[in-house]
Amino acid sequence: MRSEILLNPDRQIVGIRHAWTFDEFYSAMAVQGLDTNGDGVFSADELKPLAEANIKPLKDFDYFTFVHVGDGDKLPLKPPENYYLDSDKGILTLHLTLPLDNPIDARDQEVQIDVYDPMFFVAFGVATVSPVNLSGASIKGCTAEIRKPDTGGKEVQALSEAFFSQLGPNSNFGAQFAQTVTVKCSDAPS
Repeated sequence: MRSEILLNPDRQIVGIRHAWTFDEFYSAMAVQGLDTNGDGVFSADELKPLAEANIKPLKDFDYFTFVHVGDGDKLPLKPPENYYLDSDKGILTLHLTLPLDNPIDARDQEVQIDVYDPMFFVAFGVATVSPVNLSGASIKGCTAEIRKPDTGGKEVQALSEAFFSQLGPNSNFGAQFAQTVTVKCSDAPS
């Protein structure tokens, strides 16, 4: 996964743009029968129904994106905009932009952005190159850092299928494995 934190000219966070690249197994399975013109290439029109099928159920899970200021409650997000799938050498990437309900001032306070599946059905890994970037007219003096989770040595492999079958959307088990992006802007741009 790669994320881009969108800031307005007042250095307020206004949204998050994600690019989630699926593994080769899901990609191969998901595109079965989608090459309707038989040209061997998956066009935007051919992938559009799959993008919608991927986005629609994510509403119930807050699009796997949770924004907090300090230890506060999660902040509301608007439905995704400009979402689409593309295919590169048979690998799918879902692109989506999640606007915040209200801009968040990132000056002199830390804003945390977590991306995870609360039920831990979907595992997220951050890209090794440029996993998070800041974007906007005024990003000087702003930073975005990734903090890896402290799982305390918990091994997910040791948990049984029965354990996972009891998890629901509010279980939040996946939060233990989220890699948190922390955004902060100094009071005056440098």
